[in-house]
Amino acid sequence: MLQLRTCIRSCCKWRQFFVTSLLFILAVGCGGRPSIVPSTEPVVPKRGLARIGYSIQVGAFSNLNNAVRLTQTLQGRGLNAYHFVHKTGLYKVRFGNFPSKESAYKNAENLRATGTIDEYYIVGPGDYPKSEDRKNAIIYLRNEIVSTAKSFIGVPYRWGGISPEHGFDCSGLSMAVYHLNGLNLPRSSKGQWETGSPVNRSQLSKGDLLFFATSGGGKISHVGIYAGGNKFIHAAGVNKRIRVDSLSSRYFRRRYVGARTYF
Repeated sequence: MLQLRTCIRSCCKWRQFFVTSLLFILAVGCGGRPSIVPSTEPVVPKRGLARIGYSIQVGAFSNLNNAVRLTQTLQGRGLNAYHFVHKTGLYKVRFGNFPSKESAYKNAENLRATGTIDEYYIVGPGDYPKSEDRKNAIIYLRNEIVSTAKSFIGVPYRWGGISPEHGFDCSGLSMAVYHLNGLNLPRSSKGQWETGSPVNRSQLSKGDLLFFATSGGGKISHVGIYAGGNKFIHAAGVNKRIRVDSLSSRYFRRRYVGARTYF
C-alpha cells in the first residue's frame, strides 16, 4: 500500500510539471517575449511628404539667365528658391514654405523693400493640382509630377546653388517638380533618398525617384524622376539640357542604386 501511494504521488508531480510546462509554452508562443516567428505580412513603411504651405512667386522672364540670377540671389539669402517654365512659356521663380499667407506676404514685402524682388504672387495650398476623385488622387498626382517634369525637358542644366556633394544640381529638378505639385521634397539627393520609402525596380510607378552612383564608390550622386516605360527624366549634367533616358541603358543600369517612393 505504501508503495502504491508513493507511485501515485510521483505520477501527480509529473502531471503537474507537464501541465505547468505546457501552459508556459502556450503563454510564450501566444504573446510574450518568446520565440521569434517570421511574419508573413509585408512591412509597410511610413510614406508621404508634408504639403507645401504658402510660397512666393516672382518674375516673368523670357531669358533664362535672368531667372537663374534671381534664383541664385534668393538662394544666397538662405531661401529655398528654384525656377521653372510656366505654361505661358516664361520662366518664373518660386521660393519659401510659409505657414500662413500673412507670413508669406510679410517676407515678400521685406524682400521688395530691399529691391531683391518686384511684383510677386502668393501661392497657396489651393493653387496646386489636385484631383476631385479621391479614389484616384494618388494616380492623378503621379501623372501630374511626370507632366511637370516633362515641361522641363530641353531646358539648359543651369541650377547653380549648393555644392555638388549634396547633389542639388540634379536634385534641384526633382525638388522643383515636387514643390510645384505641393509636396515638400528636400532639395539634396541625400535628403530625398532618406525621406522616401524603398521600392523595388519591378514595382516602380510614375513619379518615383531613381538614384544613381555616377561618381564611383557606390555613393549616391545623381537622381531622376521615373516617367514610366523604363524611362526617367533628369538633369543630365553640366552644360547639358534636361532630358529623358532609359533605365535599361548600360550606363545607368550599372550605376543604379535604388528607388524611393513618397506615396
